[in-house]
Parts: sequence; C-alpha cells; structure tokens
Amino acid sequence: MTVTKIDGDIFEADVMPETVRRTNLSLLKSGSVVNLEPALRLGDEMGGHIVTGHIDGAGKIVSISRDENAIWMSVETQSGILNQIVEKGSVALDGVSLTVAKTENSSFSVSIIPFTSSETVLGSKKVGDPVNIETDIIGKYVEKFVNAYGGKKTDGLTLALLREHGFA
Repeated sequence: MTVTKIDGDIFEADVMPETVRRTNLSLLKSGSVVNLEPALRLGDEMGGHIVTGHIDGAGKIVSISRDENAIWMSVETQSGILNQIVEKGSVALDGVSLTVAKTENSSFSVSIIPFTSSETVLGSKKVGDPVNIETDIIGKYVEKFVNAYGGKKTDGLTLALLREHGFA
C-alpha cells in the first residue's frame, strides 16, 4: 500500500475494496503485527526474489514444524494460486519473500531461516493463521501466455505473438 500520511511513528494508507477482498487485512486488529518493507527503487541493488507487493490471494497455515535451525511452514490455498507456485520458485507470505521448498495438491511449504523468523511477522504465526500470498511474477506471465494461447501450434515466440496476447 502507499503511505499517504506520516505523523511520528504512525502512518496512514488508503485501502480499496480489492485489497480487502484479496488479503487478510479485514482480520487484523489494533496492535496486530505486520511486515513492512520499503519499495525497491530503480538503481538499487537487487539481491533477492522478484516480488511486487501485490497480493494474489490468501491462504491458511496448516502446519509448522522445526527442522534443526529452520522452521517448515505449510500453507493451504486455492488452486488458482497453487497453479502459479513452483518448487524452488519464489513466493511472498505477508510481504516476506521466500523460496518454495515443496508443493503438494492443495498446499505448498517454505523453510524459514532463523533470521527471517526473528525479524519478520512470520516468526509469530501459528497453525490456522491466515497469510497473504504473492506468487512469482514470472509464473503469472507464463500462466497467462499458456492460457491465452491455448496450446495452439506456433512459429515460435515472436514480438507480434507477445503483443497479440498483451505481453508487449
């Protein structure tokens, strides 16, 4: 969201109905902990996953377990979201960019390192908690292209074909 006003340690942001529909924002209460990260600026070094901050939908944490120093978290979500999640691809949960460690029929799992657990909202999550999900931007484009083209034979990927399907 875009910050519209700052007053000391307090900020305001406009929230539109689409945000409320796609996220768990309506479930938050005064004092709820959220993850905040500044936007990447053009020219900044990029040392992580490509995420935009735009939520695709929500999911629910269905299991949390320890694996030595890591925490495994499994998230159940709708098939439309799962279609865009690829093992070893990226996903953001409540704004925290992570690597997908495993995918299953109705869920996916991430393995969270101690630093991420202690420095983000994910360390306080429990089984049953909702999470906002942002899928990999590249996966979204690939899915759109495949669905729009419908598997028809082509002469290859051309600029004209990309334009025809809204990619250029």
